[in-house]
This record gives sequence, structure tokens and C-alpha cells, in this order.
Amino acid sequence: MEKDTILQKDQKFFSIDELKGKGFSSYKIRKLVDEGKLIKLNKKYYENPEYQGEESDFYYTEIYAPAGVICLLSAAVYYDLTTFIPDAVDVAIPRKARISTIPDWPQLEIHYYTNDRHELGITTVKEGNNEFRIYDMEKTVVDIVFYREKVGIEETREVLVTYLQKKERDLNRLMQYAKLMKCDKIMRQYLEVLV
Repeated sequence: MEKDTILQKDQKFFSIDELKGKGFSSYKIRKLVDEGKLIKLNKKYYENPEYQGEESDFYYTEIYAPAGVICLLSAAVYYDLTTFIPDAVDVAIPRKARISTIPDWPQLEIHYYTNDRHELGITTVKEGNNEFRIYDMEKTVVDIVFYREKVGIEETREVLVTYLQKKERDLNRLMQYAKLMKCDKIMRQYLEVLV
């Protein structure tokens, strides 16, 4: 059996370490790229052109922004909190992190967060052999309220109204995050108006 049949059709990306772990030499990896069975994205990652799973722009986050977390309106879309569709994938990275290359597609909108803000409320979503990191619903709402002028007041209002209608909402966690992120006062004002 040929080694390249080991490349799962349900995995969108492979790191060079994964490929070497499967027994592929650098020569064999280059050969797979030449044959069009892998597409080189950067020094560490390859795309599987024969991928047959669910497509998501979020999968690209780890490739181009290893410390990246899906945030703001992109996360709000994931949780069905907004009807607004952003032009780019919103990705939070630590303030001191650097990104060497950003793809032409999908477009990534990079947001620099302090370490405290960046680390709070991260959850990992696994879909088959693919995964991405995203802020949980409450952290997403808190970030949108905190950055309301950047996000847009109408979008912020829609996110909050929709969040309050969700059965799985956790207002205690929401207020705990708001307090940690120093926006509990404005969050209370919003909630008083909307509830």
C-alpha cells in the first residue's frame, strides 16, 4: 500500500512534523507537492487538496496565527449571535506575538490582546481531524461590548439581544468575565436597558 494513501481525506492540513511522523521524508513531501497531492502553505504546513470534509475558514487560523483564537464578530457568527457577516476572520493573538505571513484568502483581521484578555475563555472546537480555538459565548459577548465602538453599536446591540434570548446563556459567567475585563459597569448598563 502506498504511503500517500495514509493522508486522511477528512484532514484539511498537515504539519511537516505530522507528515514526518507518518514516515514521509522531505524528498517524498516535495514529490507529493510536485504531484499536486499537497499544497505548501508555509514552512510548517501543507494543505490537503483532496480534503472531503466540512469547509471552514477558521481552520486556517492555526496555520497562519498559531496562538490565534477566533474572536469578536467571527465568533458571534459561529454562536448565531449576529446576522452580520464580517469581511475577514477575526483572530485574537497576544500583544507581543508576531505573524510572518498572512494569506490572501481567507482574509484574517488580527486583533492584539493583552495576555489576560487573550487567555480567558478559550475553547477548542474539534470537527473530525480538524480543530480551531475560539472564545466561548460569554467571552465573545464581553469582548464585543468592550470593543463596541470598533465593532459597531448596532452589531453590539444585536449580539446582546440575541445572547439574552439563548437558553444556554450563563449570565453569572458573563458578569464574571466582564468584571475581569474591566467592563462590568457598561455591561450592567446594557443589560438594564435590554432586560
